[in-house]
Amino acid sequence: MASIIQLDNIQKSYFMGKQELKVLKGITLEIFKNEYVALMGPSGSGKSTLMNMLGCLDSPSAGKYILNGKDVSIMPDDDLAEVRNKEIGFVFQQFNLLPRLTALENVALPLIYNGTSKKIRTELANEMLNKVGLADRSHHKPNELSGGQNQRVAIARALVNNPSIILADEPTGNLDSKTSVEIMNIFDKIQSDGNTVILVTHEEDIAHYAHRIIRLRDGLVESDETKEKENIIVL
Repeated sequence: MASIIQLDNIQKSYFMGKQELKVLKGITLEIFKNEYVALMGPSGSGKSTLMNMLGCLDSPSAGKYILNGKDVSIMPDDDLAEVRNKEIGFVFQQFNLLPRLTALENVALPLIYNGTSKKIRTELANEMLNKVGLADRSHHKPNELSGGQNQRVAIARALVNNPSIILADEPTGNLDSKTSVEIMNIFDKIQSDGNTVILVTHEEDIAHYAHRIIRLRDGLVESDETKEKENIIVL
């Protein structure tokens, strides 16, 4: 199986005055194409910092991060921004949609940054909205949609660039349990279609949708467990 992410002894420290706060203390991991991985850990375990590292939103203090064959740990910020746009689709707990734009315009947004023509942007955005079951809501704005529908728009936006990995940070944190199941079934389908999905969550039932659960504690990997795929109930 081809490796998509290789972390070698990743460390991250922050300085408060002269005091060094070590958040990641040496993370070594390999994640393969088409894996479905959940990152778990209590508050202060380093999972958010690791997610920022995986998403190229931050750089390590030490260690090496290879993403799709590129060493992103030594890249300048401009190059990292390009990698983020091409390689990573982000899904956040808060949706992060622009309120004045329609669902279609929100989904198309990442394509503006890489110079895709308006015609192709519209085609791709419509295709992604159809994939998440929202083709009939393309001209609605976020305040005209439910929380679950807004998260579907956010997932469609994350997929529109055909990224190497989908990185989801507490994607069901603002949703009720029935809607959470619907959203997690979408991630299950995304992974079945060939995408690599990395999920950050503190909820055990959400983590168990993934096929591999990596638990962090005190800035280190506490356990790394791969399990047989379970049958997910579709509501």
